[in-house]
Order: sequence, then C-alpha cells, then structure tokens
Amino acid sequence: MNKIYLDNAATTPLTEEVIDAMVSTMKINFGNPSSTHSFGQEAKILIENVRRQIADYLNVTPAEIIFTSCGTESNNMIIKSAVEHLGVQRIISSPMEHKCVSESILDMKSRKGVEVNYIRPNEKGDIDLAKLEELLKSSDKKTLVSLMHANNEIGNLIDIKKVAEICKENNALFHSDTVQTMAHIPLNFEDIKVDFASCSAHKFHGPKGVGFAFIRKSSGMKGIITGGPQERSLRAGTENVAGIVGLGKALEISLNKMDEFSAHMQMIKDYAKERLSETIPGIKFNGRSSEKENSLYTVLSALLPYKNPLIGLQLDMKGIAISQGSACSSGASKPSMVMMMVLSEEEMDHCTPLRISFSHMTTKEEIDTFVTALSEISADFLVIEKTNVEHR
Repeated sequence: MNKIYLDNAATTPLTEEVIDAMVSTMKINFGNPSSTHSFGQEAKILIENVRRQIADYLNVTPAEIIFTSCGTESNNMIIKSAVEHLGVQRIISSPMEHKCVSESILDMKSRKGVEVNYIRPNEKGDIDLAKLEELLKSSDKKTLVSLMHANNEIGNLIDIKKVAEICKENNALFHSDTVQTMAHIPLNFEDIKVDFASCSAHKFHGPKGVGFAFIRKSSGMKGIITGGPQERSLRAGTENVAGIVGLGKALEISLNKMDEFSAHMQMIKDYAKERLSETIPGIKFNGRSSEKENSLYTVLSALLPYKNPLIGLQLDMKGIAISQGSACSSGASKPSMVMMMVLSEEEMDHCTPLRISFSHMTTKEEIDTFVTALSEISADFLVIEKTNVEHR
C-alpha cells in the first residue's frame, strides 16, 4: 500500500538536506556550545549562524531570537513571563487559540489572578478588531494581547500588522503564535510591530524538538527556565545543536523556494476543494479555509454532511493520514473549541470535520486517491445509516 500523508499542519516530513545537515553536525560538531575550547566554540558558531539567518528573515536583531524546544515552550515562556516579570494584569485572547496558549492563559488566571477577556469570533472564524480596540480602551491595566497569526485548524489569517498597530496605540503588548506561518509567508517584524512570536521547526520540514521565540529586546522579558546563561539567560539548558542546524537548513530551503512552494500548495488546495465539491454532495468548508484571501494555503477544513467519528481511522486503514482537528487534541472525545466556534449546533450533531493539510510534496494524484477513498467510505457509511433507519 502506498501511503498518503495529508496532515502537514500537525508535522511535516524531514527533507534529505535537513537530515544530512543534522547527521553531519552530530558526527562532527558534538561539543557543548557553552564550552570555551574549540569543540564547544565550533558548535556555538553553528548556533549563531542560524540565529543570524532567522534574524535576517524577520528583519530583527540576532539577540531577539531565543532557541527553545518547540512552539509550545515558546508560547508558555512568553505568556507566563509576561505576567511574572512584565507586570501584565490582563490578557485579551480568542477561544480559538492553540491549547498551549489557552491553557497558559488559564494557568495565569488561576495562579496569578490575571483578568482574561476573550474576543468571540464570528461564524467564519474572524476576529473583530473593533472589539479588540474597545476592550483595550476599557481598562488601564497592563495588557497582553495573544492572537495566533493563522489558525491551525481552519487556516484563517488575522491582519497581524493591524493588530500590532492597535496594540501599540493602546500601550498593550502583542504576542502572536506564528507556528503555522513561520517560513511559509514573508514576515518582517521591523514593519509588523509584534512584541513576541513563536516557531516550531517541524512545521516546515525541520526536526521536532526545536523552535524559537522572538522576544523584542525592548520588552524586558526574563526567562522562566533558569540554571545557566544560555540563550541570553532567557532559556537555560544546553542547546540542541543538531536540531538548530536542521531548523536553519529547513528555513533556508523554505525561504529560497517560498514562491514555488506556496504556488504549488495553493494549486493543490484549490484542486482538493474542487474534487471534494464534485464528489461529496453537501460538503462544506469551514472558516475561510476554502478562500484565497485571509486564508493560509496549507490548510483546507472540510465538513462532511454526515456524522462519522471513525472517518480518520477508516482513511488510515486505506493508507491515508488525515486529521479531524488539531493534533494536540486528537485524543479528545469532545469537538475542538475551534469547531465549536464556527459550526452550528446542528452541524456539530450531524456533520464530521476533516482537516486536510498540504506540503510542497503533495501531488494531484494523491488528492485523487484521497477523494476516491473518501467517496467510497461515504457511500458505504450512508448505505449502513439508511439500513439502520429502515430497521428502527
């Protein structure tokens, strides 16, 4: 069976170039980058080269790039340190954030008494920026706004530059989870005045277990993992040298081929939407995921017109990997908060969401195979449902 992978929003496969770069580093540059001898300093140079590479991409200074283990760690560090060390007393966010953001916010509410305000999205998953401005003007408390750049389930993009401008005008700090957009679209943090952002390498064909936080140097943020001076004393612990090198190689490839990759994935997304619409009667698409404007080209969120919680397993048995939501919530019995925000009660009770996510490796032939398999499963399921209804 030839397997097909359509869950790239959860993680992406490593490229051969990334694997080669990491293996070479593990063989040759095994020194501790905090050591003063040549072995350590050679490893340190590799780290600093990648730090400068990221800084050039984002148009920031290298000192503002802090390596972490992943986006989850970066988001935890930013939110919790903002409360612990920057005097944040209020957080404004959305119910549609990734769990690592939403649970960090609730932790600060529970342990530190932080006031939390949520901006409820509309049925398309859009955030009302007028409501954000209204909330910011309603209080003098020091405020952190935390809104993800692209939603990991439905692909909706916020106007990150406009949000940053609104925050600056109202003396609020702005944190954006950019895990789904980093290395997929151009980002210029000299122009986009975010204070904090996050990244995971495995979302753009880099290794798992490495990412970074962007922390604007003027913020005054301090680390929450202590015990060493690594990463400007913001994140103690020996750096993952091979992982950072892999991140750098994956970023290099993604930036050099961004136009080519994005055009291919948009074409594949459009093709998938067209084939699904032709083949599955009554199928809908969630949020802005089926649109080209205000939507990330890597994600298509579909809604099947029947309830089948086993659809993911059935597709997997046919060799097709796909998700029914965020990978971090895949074991949950309840629908995700994102789906609860964008679907009606009737749709929640009688329909099945699917998240189809693409990479530059995805082909039209794979989409055809997926759509055929989904059509077969749908036809079989509806026959069984009809038979059950007739025998009731």
